[in-house]
Amino acid sequence: MGTVALLLIAFVAVIVLLVLVIKFELPAFISLLLVSMGTALATGIPLVDVVPVMVAGMGKVLGSVAIVVGLGSMLGRLIEVSGAADNLAHRFTAILGPKRVIVALTIVAFILGIPVFFDVGFIILAPIVFAFAKIANIHPLKIGLPVAAVLLTVHVAVPPHPGPVAAAGLTGADVGLLTIFGLLISAGVGVVGFYAAKMFKVNKITLGNSPASEALESETIVPKTDEATLPVGTGATAVQVRSNVPSALTVIVLILLPIVMIMIGSTMTTILSEGNAARAFFSFLGAPTTALLVGVVVAYLVIGRKAGWPKKKTSLIADSALPMVAIIIFVTGAGGVFANVLVESGIGAALSNSLTALGMPVIVAGFVIASALRAAQGSATVAILTTAGLLSEAIAAGGYSPVEVALITLAIGFGGLGLSHINDSGFWIVTKYLGLSVADGLKTWTVLTTICGVSGFLLTWLVFLII
Repeated sequence: MGTVALLLIAFVAVIVLLVLVIKFELPAFISLLLVSMGTALATGIPLVDVVPVMVAGMGKVLGSVAIVVGLGSMLGRLIEVSGAADNLAHRFTAILGPKRVIVALTIVAFILGIPVFFDVGFIILAPIVFAFAKIANIHPLKIGLPVAAVLLTVHVAVPPHPGPVAAAGLTGADVGLLTIFGLLISAGVGVVGFYAAKMFKVNKITLGNSPASEALESETIVPKTDEATLPVGTGATAVQVRSNVPSALTVIVLILLPIVMIMIGSTMTTILSEGNAARAFFSFLGAPTTALLVGVVVAYLVIGRKAGWPKKKTSLIADSALPMVAIIIFVTGAGGVFANVLVESGIGAALSNSLTALGMPVIVAGFVIASALRAAQGSATVAILTTAGLLSEAIAAGGYSPVEVALITLAIGFGGLGLSHINDSGFWIVTKYLGLSVADGLKTWTVLTTICGVSGFLLTWLVFLII
């Protein structure tokens, strides 16, 4: 099938999906499966392969997402129900003030995002975001959007994340230089994203059913020691005073435990050589599944004891997290189905080949091709790797300095940052977890990631021109 026909099918598929979800309000899970199947048939994928391609797409995403979302939600649920998240939010809001809370959590997200994958970091921070929003009496999107944006920015630009590391291997970029420039420019992008998020009129957005809305509607829990000073500006329906609320320090330790494990694992696997026997151990230790499993077990033991819960109650509270995130897991998996159909149909390859033939400057081509692939098939990592592979020969033959190669690679990374929409599993994690509708997600999250991607590229290009 020709390039024009493939691109037209992709365009029509996205439009149909938006109409089904927004206009006809068909469940996103069903809509994604229907459009995926229709796209597969329209692009000529053999009838016998249509369902296997869809199943493979679901498996690719759920293989990594389901465990992380499940464990992360259990950890967050234990912290939330015990009142520990409210306690932490109360203490920090009283110290920093409501306005500084958003800045502080965005900075925390930037640091957290360096070693931790985007989805893991967002799920770990989500209950804290909701608690701070409730205590400070502000809309959760005012915190959630900049936090998620800075996490994703670091994920696409800074090693040891898989996209930039693998791209560096293909382009020949020095990982050290890529890390330095990636951190500096990502910090600038974080500032842009923080102020861009303020432009959205989120107070007019009504959140749907999600962990966010449930946390906002529940009682604010404070320790008995703080009974004299009720939460600052709380917007909760009521305040409940308990004598057995886990301390703010307990929450910090429980959140940091899996993060530190991931940091140690990722750092040591980068430092140690391939043949080193300890490398496998640290790779296992720093795997998100291992880290979050340890975090949940420790939270089960510590929070259950500090809250005075019997073991059965602790188990029931942990299990109650799973039904709440089931829709997130299924819709995210369906997004993976659609993305895999777009890849297997040849739409992504047709688009990248068309753009490569335009003859743009390499750094511009890197950003444009990665952005187009990101929009076409959803995965930022796939967009970054594909673009790096397509341009590797041009980069090698261009006579660029090590700094210039690092900056070109970084431009490719920022191309994978923007245009997060309905074929991106991250879009569904953010929107469903925050309680956003598809339309509101496109107006806020999609726009914000695109602003961050474009600003990251422009900053990178400016440094490239100066150097």
